[in-house]
Amino acid sequence: MPQSVAKEDGLRDVTLSDESRVLSIGRDRPIRISTGHRILHHEGKCSRPHGHNYKIAVTVTGTLREEGWVVDKGTVTDIVEEWDHRFLLERGDPLIDAFEQSGDSDATVVLDHPPTAEVMGIILENRLRDRLPASVNEVDVEVRETSELGTHPSR
Repeated sequence: MPQSVAKEDGLRDVTLSDESRVLSIGRDRPIRISTGHRILHHEGKCSRPHGHNYKIAVTVTGTLREEGWVVDKGTVTDIVEEWDHRFLLERGDPLIDAFEQSGDSDATVVLDHPPTAEVMGIILENRLRDRLPASVNEVDVEVRETSELGTHPSR
């Protein structure tokens, strides 16, 4: 249902409607996380434990909420950053047991598929859809490995 909102400058009225709006997070200033992983069934060096820095961009489509936004940007970044400085492993990887035996099981994220950037994007899309308000009707996540090594740079 449209809502009429008077602008503070008094020049005109603006109508907020039920039309979809888009929030883009990370297009110009990506969300950055660092994770470790390995690809179990890879023939090359990616089968060994290693880490990457990632740049993540999220696009959320939905209707405006009372607060005047589709979703709070901080909510989106908080969900993505839950993976920061974690080790992403495919279910069945023996490293899962090694992390548990060392007392670091909270440092792992266990996935049902290989922890590639493409899979990370799909899983993050699903996690965001599950945890964002019902006013959100579409989520798109792009995950890119960076060329940087080591810890991620200042945000």
